[in-house]
Amino acid sequence: MSGGNGTAGKSTPHVTVERALELSRADGCVVIADEDSTVDLRWAGNALTTNGVARGRTLTVLATIDGRQGTASGVVSRSAVTDAELESLVRSAEEAARAAGPAEDAQPLVDGKPEHPDFRTEPAETSPEVFAEFAPALGESFARARAGGRQLYGFAHHAVRSSYLGSSTGLRLRHDQPTGTVEVNAKSTDRERSAWVGRYTRDFSDIDPLALEAELAQRLGWARRRVELPAGRYDTLVPPSAVADLLIYQWWSSGAREAVEGRSVFSRPGGQTRLGERLSTLPLTLRSDPSEPGLESAPHLLARASGGDVSVFDNGLPLSATDWMRDGTLTRLPTTRHSAGLSGLPVAPPVDNLVLEGGGDSSLADMVAGTERGLLLTCLWYIREVDPATLLLTGLTRDGVYLIEGGEVTGAVNNFRFNESPVGLLSRVTQAGHSEHTLPREWSDYFCRASMPALRVPDFNMSSVSQGV
Repeated sequence: MSGGNGTAGKSTPHVTVERALELSRADGCVVIADEDSTVDLRWAGNALTTNGVARGRTLTVLATIDGRQGTASGVVSRSAVTDAELESLVRSAEEAARAAGPAEDAQPLVDGKPEHPDFRTEPAETSPEVFAEFAPALGESFARARAGGRQLYGFAHHAVRSSYLGSSTGLRLRHDQPTGTVEVNAKSTDRERSAWVGRYTRDFSDIDPLALEAELAQRLGWARRRVELPAGRYDTLVPPSAVADLLIYQWWSSGAREAVEGRSVFSRPGGQTRLGERLSTLPLTLRSDPSEPGLESAPHLLARASGGDVSVFDNGLPLSATDWMRDGTLTRLPTTRHSAGLSGLPVAPPVDNLVLEGGGDSSLADMVAGTERGLLLTCLWYIREVDPATLLLTGLTRDGVYLIEGGEVTGAVNNFRFNESPVGLLSRVTQAGHSEHTLPREWSDYFCRASMPALRVPDFNMSSVSQGV
């Protein structure tokens, strides 16, 4: 195993938080210590190539200074801060606050509450033991792929982040977040065919490498027949991974302030929003919940920088289950305390997971069987925004677009560039399957706790042919 400590010369996280608060000369202070423990496996050509473990810490200090014209803030984050460097970091945050003008999103820091029972204990860790069952099965999948003339490439990553939050108002909070992902790409020996699968997990106990290899083998088998299709609108089955990529982008673009100011797809004339409007004829619900089984996330806000729908002043704010869309109707837009005051809407901070549900019990295989002629996507990538007013997105298909004829997959077709708005797709979806945990391929580095169904879009816009694999 290779890796680095990243914590030499540092106190335990809770001691560091307390010391930084003691050093603060600002009117208000929030300190977040993120302790990261990671372990990785990588493979190529049916053989492990690298593995490693690592530890590290990032410290974020928010200093607030009250002035005649309002409250200014300064936020500084640094990694590998030693005890000797701590005062310099705190002073840098204070200097940044003094150099800044009044913060537009300024609010009183969140009041303290009873200390988290584990605030003073050591951070959680992962280790190679998380792969104890996964690694031997991965080796078996290599042997199966080799015998079938396939080559597997990919990586497995597991991380545990312990986040300690303390404030001058008495907050002493902690959250341990395990995050695991696995992505596997299979290629034919001639490199003409490629397929991808990805999964999210908390501990790898629910990941079966042999099942992933079987899925990849099936897709490479489908691709033995090649069919060229022109650009156009096609009856398309969009799998959970691709649905997640589209709806995560929609959710990121749904801040209440942007909507009220007429700058988003959720705006209406006169400073109004589309809240209460039916977005889908199907009874679909889009929601977040920090207690969602298998997708658990922090029950309080951890904001290391301010943005459109998050504010560092809201650090420690309790998070709860929130319906963003209920039975097809838009019910809530993300807000900070500041943007809630501007818009007159309830405070609704973002939660670190996203669930779409309300479809039927159909599996993706059932939906294929019910398709006379159409396309089955694998995943999307290189997604970019074209028009914020409609949330029109463009991007490419990747690693397999398959032709369905008479309820069966009969071959692979060329890749396409697509042009679609996720909001527009929701209004045209005619079928949704059962929701399942999935890994968004495009956004997995930023957001990976999602549960989505496959969707049937009768006229998905494949705007042009792409030469990508």
